[in-house]
Amino acid sequence: MAVRLSGVVFDPWQELSQQAANLPKGKHGACASFVGTMRDFNLGDTVQSMTLEHYPEMTQHFLDNTVAAACTRWDLIDCLIVHRYGDIRPGDAIVLIAAWSPHRAEAFDACHFLIEELKARAPFWKKETTDHSTRWVHDSTAD
Repeated sequence: MAVRLSGVVFDPWQELSQQAANLPKGKHGACASFVGTMRDFNLGDTVQSMTLEHYPEMTQHFLDNTVAAACTRWDLIDCLIVHRYGDIRPGDAIVLIAAWSPHRAEAFDACHFLIEELKARAPFWKKETTDHSTRWVHDSTAD
């Protein structure tokens, strides 16, 4: 299981490939993944950039506990979360979530649980820079 907070741009497909390469062959039958990227629009405005702030120890603890909860709830071979913080530009990957399991339903369910928990409860604070101003934004789990 791996949880990593990153202050730099990352390639989600490379991260996924590297994690999968370290898994025992033949033990998983499915991998479900989610990649969230930054949009250039929100709330009717063009967004130039976004800054994600966090308290590192609190955020790491939350993500570690969320992965542990998923592993308890589903039969998972492995999980991966990589989440950006700092200055982010449109098109940049913000989050990668992946779950490997013997069966697809568990992989899908765990991946869905992980992103929904992260969006609803993870201690990140988002500030957007638009064409006209900067503003703090409250995330929506419907997003």
